[in-house]
Amino acid sequence: MTDLHKTRHEPISQLFDIMDDTHAVMTGLDKTGHSMQPMAPQVDEDRRGIWFYSKRDSEMGSAIANHPASRARICVISNDHDYHACISGTMSEENDRSLIDKFWSAPVAAWFEHGKDDPNLILLRFDASEADIWASSGSAIRFAWEIAKANMTDEKPDLGEKTHVVFPATAPAS
Repeated sequence: MTDLHKTRHEPISQLFDIMDDTHAVMTGLDKTGHSMQPMAPQVDEDRRGIWFYSKRDSEMGSAIANHPASRARICVISNDHDYHACISGTMSEENDRSLIDKFWSAPVAAWFEHGKDDPNLILLRFDASEADIWASSGSAIRFAWEIAKANMTDEKPDLGEKTHVVFPATAPAS
């Protein structure tokens, strides 16, 4: 269940926590004809970074190779479906080998025939600039109570939080 106190007071930290527990997010470039696609985020809250393994010859990899630092979006839905976020930022190629090593796993290795040295491997870095976040308690009892209360009074139901955050500037992609 989403912690609404954290949504109000620590939204960026909460966003990174939720993304770290999420297997896939929808990711896309702000380009005509480029569709959103599911990708597995690799999260490093300390660096405020989000990385994705991709293939150079994929739609995303090719687009980034031709247009470094492209405007991009990530859409996040928590596993409990009580937290949603749309994050705007830039996507660029990351050349830091230590990050390829840091996030490497058996599921990632399954996609690359030559492992970390696969010439088709590209690590993409997403630098967030701002996000809109919607969070609810996920409680069926609270939902029923708020709907009943709204139907008996002139009050609108209080089913969660909506917030907008601006991320502090990060170091440029390497």
